[in-house]
Amino acid sequence: MNTNIPEKEYKAILEMIGSEESVVGIDARKTHIMIIHMLQKMQDSIEKMDSRLKELEQKVQ
Repeated sequence: MNTNIPEKEYKAILEMIGSEESVVGIDARKTHIMIIHMLQKMQDSIEKMDSRLKELEQKVQ
């Protein structure tokens, strides 16, 4: 897995989740909301692809 994040993207993410009030430097609530939102979008996309794949498989049979 490639864990290198381009500097521009890294800074954009840090700007979104950064918090000077937090001991660890990020807003944990906002970070978790963003992660869950992205996971939901990924799940929706996977479900659509799975549904489409099943449709195509039925056409081939």
